[in-house]
Amino acid sequence: MSKPVVDAFFVGRALAEALNAQLEKALTNALSELGKFDAEQRERLRAFSEEVMERANRESGRTTEWTSSPPESSGSGTTETMDLQATIDELRAEIAQVRSQLQLYRSRSM
Repeated sequence: MSKPVVDAFFVGRALAEALNAQLEKALTNALSELGKFDAEQRERLRAFSEEVMERANRESGRTTEWTSSPPESSGSGTTETMDLQATIDELRAEIAQVRSQLQLYRSRSM
């Protein structure tokens, strides 16, 4: 065989090995980032679930207190309505935040 053919073979082989190394590195980084993202989302979901359960327990406690001793009718219903509205507003804000995170995740994965 002539020298240029042998040189071309070794250049092609070196190129294939370099491309393989780059591809392996890129895939490893992508999987690492995906793992981090998954762990962060699981932690956020766990924290969100805990917060929801805490709120439910607090509301359950309020309901128990209310049924054992009903509130006075001197305007406390308005306070409860405002508290309920604040809770609803907080939940809506959290849902909006989760939606934006989901959209961000979807845009990154495309």
